[in-house]
Amino acid sequence: MTGSSERPLLFLDVDGPLIPFGATPQQYPDGYPRHQLHLEPWQVESNPLLVRLNPEHGPQLTALPCDLVWATTWMADANEVISPLIGLPELPVVVWQESSDQDMDEGQWLHWKTRDLVGWAAGRSFVWVDDEITDSDRAWVSAHHRGRALLHRVDPRRGLTDADFVALAEWLSAAYGSG
Repeated sequence: MTGSSERPLLFLDVDGPLIPFGATPQQYPDGYPRHQLHLEPWQVESNPLLVRLNPEHGPQLTALPCDLVWATTWMADANEVISPLIGLPELPVVVWQESSDQDMDEGQWLHWKTRDLVGWAAGRSFVWVDDEITDSDRAWVSAHHRGRALLHRVDPRRGLTDADFVALAEWLSAAYGSG
């Protein structure tokens, strides 16, 4: 349990976890899986990778016992573009205070999101789902965040998988209980 009645937060990145990229032709010989989404022509033209969004991820995410928060450079555009395509409601959005470069702290490189996410959580238990998390981020969060935290790195070549959802559900269940 978190020690509070508040559900844990789940900070969610878009590029990598929801929109996979970077695989070699050997990993996906026929290209990335494409999903049937109701895309407008302008959406396909402005971001042809949107067809990689898996519409099953929305229901899987909303079924988790947590409060979802966008933690992405998409910012409010995640609510405008991504949420409707995968069936998510409008979510709160982290507004970034730090630069978009890595940050050095105590001799370790931190992801530029790390400090802001800990600040946004304000002691509340959280999961951070991203494809750029490192051991330095985990160590810094462990030393500077008073709540429980899971920094879950997703392989950007695959995006969120069933195994990721199992890991998230297990951690959230242990952190908060069944609901």
